[in-house]
This record gives sequence, structure tokens and C-alpha cells, in this order.
Amino acid sequence: MNKPLRRIAIFCGLLVLALLIRDNWLQYVKADELRTDTDNRRVAIERYATPRGDIIVDGKAITGHKETTTGDFKFKRTYKNGAMWAPVTGFVSQSYGANQLESIEDGILTGNDDRLFFRNTLDMITGKAKEGGNVVTTLNAAAQKAAYEGLAKRGKGAVVALEPSTGKILALASYPSYDPGTIAGGGDSDAEAWKKLDKKNNPDDPMLNRALREVYPPGSTFKVVTAAAALENGLYSSADEKTKSPLPWTMPGTTTPLKNEGNIPCENATLRVALQWSCNTVFGKAGYDLGNDKMLDEAKKFGFTEEQFTPVRSSASVFSEGMNDSQVALSSIGQYNTAATPLQMAMVASAVANDGKLMKPYMVDELQAPNLDTIAKNDPAELSQPLSPDNAQILQSMMETVVEKGTGTTAKIGGGVTVGGKTGTAQHGENNSKNPYAWFISYAKLADGSKPVAVAVVVEDETAVRENISGSGLAAPIAKSVMEAVINSKK
Repeated sequence: MNKPLRRIAIFCGLLVLALLIRDNWLQYVKADELRTDTDNRRVAIERYATPRGDIIVDGKAITGHKETTTGDFKFKRTYKNGAMWAPVTGFVSQSYGANQLESIEDGILTGNDDRLFFRNTLDMITGKAKEGGNVVTTLNAAAQKAAYEGLAKRGKGAVVALEPSTGKILALASYPSYDPGTIAGGGDSDAEAWKKLDKKNNPDDPMLNRALREVYPPGSTFKVVTAAAALENGLYSSADEKTKSPLPWTMPGTTTPLKNEGNIPCENATLRVALQWSCNTVFGKAGYDLGNDKMLDEAKKFGFTEEQFTPVRSSASVFSEGMNDSQVALSSIGQYNTAATPLQMAMVASAVANDGKLMKPYMVDELQAPNLDTIAKNDPAELSQPLSPDNAQILQSMMETVVEKGTGTTAKIGGGVTVGGKTGTAQHGENNSKNPYAWFISYAKLADGSKPVAVAVVVEDETAVRENISGSGLAAPIAKSVMEAVINSKK
């Protein structure tokens, strides 16, 4: 072979080699990335080519599917009581993607999860159409309904209910809300609905999951954390010993006395009386006496400063470090920088109810294959121990006094059920210019000593008369109805 032909042959050989390398690179190395690329329309077509699995509450599906009559996508998602369940399910849309459980568990719901590979292979061999699996939640339908309807009467807010012994989320409500079914398709009506949900066009921001993503000043509900810190660090050893709390008490480094709400018995009050009447001076001074480091350490044990994954992400609640003495005092009564999600404050009530042990909150009980076989199951897990059992029981007795004869009497249930709780009214707006937030955290204890539910409620009632806004008046009745729903569902 002469020299020019040899060069051409070598060049052609190199081209063939490059083609083979490129072909293998695409087919094997990049195959999975290309297969799942959101810009690959075949991916979206495949995603909606078969019925999607369901999200289950109390053994019943709260989602569904229906066939479409136009476009490339055969099926689209439907929802039952969509607005009530949106903070749990999130949405899945042919146009706008997915979020929350619909996104996190998309592999199971579409049937594409690797754990379904063997079943999908058998179905392919037998010619059976691929199906999606199910996501079984921990939610309690009656509790969710009570929470959602209670909030709807007030305008804005959120509710979280937990099972203290396990961390199971029993209710997760946010209001105002939206129906995910209105944006599930790809048509003009879906686009119009999406536009109306955008915060730029809707200041009520109905797509905001207030239960998990909004952080509010917790107001006096945070005094439960401060009481826990005082007991755990030996500042006070019982609920009924006198505290060293003068009246008036001027915050350190200032000439400003910390005020109480009304003429209440706060001078050197016991922790029990101070929580019963929500004495700012007692808990502000207790926070100052403990100092920033001890207060921050106790707040962290309850879950502050860390995001929570339920598996839907919850924003981190805030208790600051590096504060001066007066800032620590204000933070210890739920003001200054202190901020919490409703989930966080439900965790506080849950830990106290569970004799000091905080369980990790979660809302997915198990994942199921299309034939209902269990693929994965979540077991309860301990997150931390904010209080010793003895101190938790002291704090329980204090919270029960709040409901029996303090600021939280509107949460009483009766019939052998004891309720422990704490009210809160948190400042809102610059110089407290807007209507304050109304809070209530609580737990219910049955006659046998079990505590099936802990609840946190926050209400943003912009239409209420300012003087009528209180945790007892607005939030506690909602918490009561949620607790009753859980108790009645167990009968």
C-alpha cells in the first residue's frame, strides 16, 4: 500500500474508533443522564404514559389520575380535597414540575424507582403495563380536616399535630391554600391558574407551606423552652419554688423595664404561676440568668437552628448566638430574633409530653409496590433528649395548670382528658404595627396516661380587632378541635 493510501486508511480508522468511543460514551456512560434529562421530552411523555401511584391517608387515596384527550401526555394527576392536602402532597404538573411528596417520592409514584426494577422486569416479560407504587402517610384525616377548617374560619395560619411517642405527623395544614389539580395539566386553564397562584399576583401566597416554611416569632409559647432550660440547668429545681424575679425588672444594659401584660402576680412568682399567667419578667430574667450559651444549647436540643426533613424540608427555626444581655432576655420570651416554624413548636410540645424525649417528625409511614407489597418502612427515631423525665413531668404539670386555670382554659376537653398548653401573642410588623400572631401549643393526656397528640397552632388574623387577639381566643380552640379529632379516631 502506498503512503497516501496508508494515511487515508489510518485517518478513516481513527474516525471509526472515535465514532465507536462516542457511541459507547452516549449509550453507557451518559445513558442515565440523558434518559432523565428534563429537557428530553421523551422523559416527560414516559412519565405521564401510565397511571401514577397514589398518596394514601387512613387507607384511602387522596390522589388519583385521569386520561387526557389532547397532547402527548396520556394521564394527569387529580386530587381529592386538594387544597386541604396540598401542604402534604405538593403538586405534580405537566407544565411546572413537582414539589413536596409528589417530587420526593416521584420514583415510587411513577414506578421508576430502582427498588421496583425486578417487578418492572417481570411485568415487561409478561406484557403487563407498568404501574406506579403508593406512598402511605402517617396523617390522620379527621385531624387534618379539623385543622384546615379551623384555619379557614380565621383567614391565615398553620397547624401541625404530632404523635409524641413516635414523631408521626398527624396533621399538617396551611391556609390559605390551593388546589394542585388546577395546575396538573398543560393547558391554558392551568397556565392561568398558575399565574393566579404566583406571589407577585397574589399577596396571600397560597402556595407557601406555612406549617414548614414560614418562621414566626413564637411569642410566649417559647417560655416553655426557657422553663426547660431553667430546670435542666438547675436555675430552679421545681415548679413551685419562688423565683428571684423583682417587679419591675429593668433589662440589663438598658433603662427599660420589661413589661407584663396586665396586673398579674409576677413578682418573685413560681415557675408554675409565671407560666400560668405568662410573666415576661420571670422568663426574661431567667433567660438572662442562664445566659446566651445555655439558652441556645437548650433551644438546639428542641430542634432550633437546624432544618428538619419530614421528608419535605422545613425551614430552620432561629435562636441567635452572640446576643447582649437584654437581647437574650427578649429572646427568652419569644421576641427579638427568635423565630420558629409551627412544626418546631409542635416538636417542643411533643418533647415535653413524651417525658423529655424528642422523636424525629415524619409523614411517610411506608412505600408500597403496585401490588401493595412494602418496599420500605419508616421506624420511629429519637432526635434528642431536651429534658430529663423528671423535669419533663414538672413542665407537664405547669402546662396543665395553664389550661386548668390560666391563660389557656379555652383548650379544656374534659371527659377524662387532661390538656397541657401554652398561649402566645407574638409581635408582628415594625414597632409591632400589624396585628400580632396568636399561638397555642398543647398536648392531650388520656385517662390511662398516654399522650396521643401534641399540637401547634399559629393564626394570622388580619381582620380581628387587635385587642381581641390572643392565643386563647384564636388558636386554642383550633388546637382543641384537632386534639379531639385524634382522640375520637382512636375510639
